Amino acid sequence: MDFTADCAIDGRNTSKARSLAQTDPRKKTQKKSRTGSPSGGKPVDGRAKAFRPRPKHAQPTEKAAKPEQRAPRAPRSGAVPAGEAPVILETAADGDYALLDCGDGEKLERYGPYRIIRPEAQAIWAKKLPAAEWAKADAVFTGDTDEEGLGRWRFPGKQLGETWRMAFDGTAYFGRFTSFRHIGVFPEQAVHWRDMAARIENADRQLKVLNLFGYTGVASLVAAKAGAHVTHVDASKKAITWARENQDLAGLADRPIRWICEDALKFVQREARRGNAYDIILLDPPAYGRGPAGEVWQLFENLPEMLDACRDILSEDPVMMTLTAYAIRASFFAMHEMMRDVFTGYGKAGLIQSGELIIREEAGDRALSTSLYSRWIAGGAQ
Repeated sequence: MDFTADCAIDGRNTSKARSLAQTDPRKKTQKKSRTGSPSGGKPVDGRAKAFRPRPKHAQPTEKAAKPEQRAPRAPRSGAVPAGEAPVILETAADGDYALLDCGDGEKLERYGPYRIIRPEAQAIWAKKLPAAEWAKADAVFTGDTDEEGLGRWRFPGKQLGETWRMAFDGTAYFGRFTSFRHIGVFPEQAVHWRDMAARIENADRQLKVLNLFGYTGVASLVAAKAGAHVTHVDASKKAITWARENQDLAGLADRPIRWICEDALKFVQREARRGNAYDIILLDPPAYGRGPAGEVWQLFENLPEMLDACRDILSEDPVMMTLTAYAIRASFFAMHEMMRDVFTGYGKAGLIQSGELIIREEAGDRALSTSLYSRWIAGGAQ
């Protein structure tokens, strides 16, 4: 069976990735100094422009037009679902990834064979590892030039390629040095992915999974490998190209995954009109973003409508709906109360569980909080 994308994508071969790249005119970063860092230095001139999917958690480069005032929400009637909060979900180091140290506004991580230094605003404490350990980094995100792609990375030792092979619990994917500091995966999501995979494997039927704001598709591949039929939605054609490259690398080209390039909210609303339903829905929206036709997404304005629409397309025998939020000025409790409001009067027993996703350092007892989450679990926590 051939499962194709709903948007035109020129090729799925990894070797063609560079030819797909176009300079992103939306974001130019002013030069900044990185004083106090073991990662000083300037990027090499004349590097080729690199493949850059749209930043998943991008912030607006221009002041967005003031959105129309949202109409007051009508109160729902019926039973309010039980809640548990805060519940802290933790990701520990493994052979594929580790948080080695963090502090002074930076973090030192191991992604596969490479040690990588990137900014981390929440790491306001002191570093624990000696400077000599940080100096062993293979790649450092500088972000201090107007150059795109690899020009915003410094490689203290040998020059590294744009991509490298990574894996999550045996599912292969490409890591990539992007101009917006991310490398293509958010490791704190591991706890959600493993929980989802277990539920899919233990189900008495093939589950349908909808992955909204799906980015490079690691969650979609994990779900498909576990046996689900997956629909992956992202507004960026380049991100979907990357995700399909990951599908080929993982050896999952024959698995049922629909790749759809569309505004996530419009897609969900259309699925509701068509009467389509899903057993598991994942949402990992940015604070701000744009759809392929210029649609504006602002989390605080659009999230309530999105969650309502997602509830409407859960199946008659749903399993879970998971929301993750990054880089927003809110607490997990705001997400918790929003989800409780959405599932009030739903008519199916379930539990709202909310808290933070954290990554535990490989050595020591310190952890780094990376994001907020809230999830509805059918029948309660299991």
